[in-house]
Amino acid sequence: MKTKTISLIVVIALIVGAIYYLESQKVSPVAPAFQPPSEKAASPEPASVNVSPKLVSVTEIAETKVQPPFKEGIYPLAPELTGITGYINAKEGLKIQDFRGKVVLIDFWTYTCINCIRTLPHLIAWDQKYKEQGLVIIGVHSPEFEFEKDKDNVQAAMEKYGITYRVVQDNDHATWSAFKNRFWPHKYLIDKDGYIRYDHIGEGAYEKTEKKIQELLAEINPAALQINMTTMPDLTPTKKLTPELYAGYEFALPRGQDLGNAGGLQPGKELDYILPTTLTSDVVYLEGRWKSSPDALEALSPGKIVLRFTAEDVNIVADGKGNMKVLIDGRVVAEEQMGADVHNGAVDIDMARLYNIINGKYGTYTLTLEVEPGFTFNAFTFG
Repeated sequence: MKTKTISLIVVIALIVGAIYYLESQKVSPVAPAFQPPSEKAASPEPASVNVSPKLVSVTEIAETKVQPPFKEGIYPLAPELTGITGYINAKEGLKIQDFRGKVVLIDFWTYTCINCIRTLPHLIAWDQKYKEQGLVIIGVHSPEFEFEKDKDNVQAAMEKYGITYRVVQDNDHATWSAFKNRFWPHKYLIDKDGYIRYDHIGEGAYEKTEKKIQELLAEINPAALQINMTTMPDLTPTKKLTPELYAGYEFALPRGQDLGNAGGLQPGKELDYILPTTLTSDVVYLEGRWKSSPDALEALSPGKIVLRFTAEDVNIVADGKGNMKVLIDGRVVAEEQMGADVHNGAVDIDMARLYNIINGKYGTYTLTLEVEPGFTFNAFTFG
């Protein structure tokens, strides 16, 4: 009896071990906890399909137009748009291959990204200047925050910034993953044959990018090289700035960012925060009762946000209805430092978007925002 019991235990242990091993081999489509969207893993490769072999004639081989994966052994064939959830200024089912014979500029962006916003005037100018020459711009809107998936929000931002070129919504980051992208903004230039010939991460390099646009257009029409370059200021910041600061725990904690208050961020909890007597620069502090969520902090009572920053330009990604009072060094912000969204020392929060709250002389200041219950914020950005 004892021998049978031992044997049974051994068998059960082997079965459990086998199950554990098999489960560990599964590829999970879910990102790990606290993984920021900018670090999303590529989707698992689809399973291969077994098909019966088919004899192909020499004529069929000659007529098959299959593009090689690389041009001149260097330039990769561009992935296709995939998993698109919305089309704005574009036909349903839009594909990059629809524009063979033209030059396609793919721009990964999201509408609350200040780095993306500063590149938009250049994209709009290029669209107007080169679309008759064969340039097609497709903005791939890959959201960072949940509310950026809303089509109405994207359309409102496009109207605000004057975007009339095609934009597709990549809400599940499928096209983002197909391009193996990790950055906002990120531009790819695709030639008339569908190959990626150039890409640029972030802001700047506008002259270099435009010259590449002309070079690829010249492969269609040599006259493109005779067009004068666009003259437009490069607003990429060059001074030392406070880094982008996140409020949601899935964004802040992986980056080593936390509240300066005692207790810090407590994922999913509602806490009462008290301001300390001393502040550390580049750290967010709260006063009042706040609720922590994956991508934002929500005020549950009248509250304050305090931040000692270094910059000339401050933006906040926020939502909720109501009035937000803006103070600098303990006083209502002066007119010479008011951002574009500040009127009479306050901001009217009307929708989920990026608000420009400070725009003045470069320096180090203490910002205080007085907010109402229901106010939420996702991030601070600086310029």
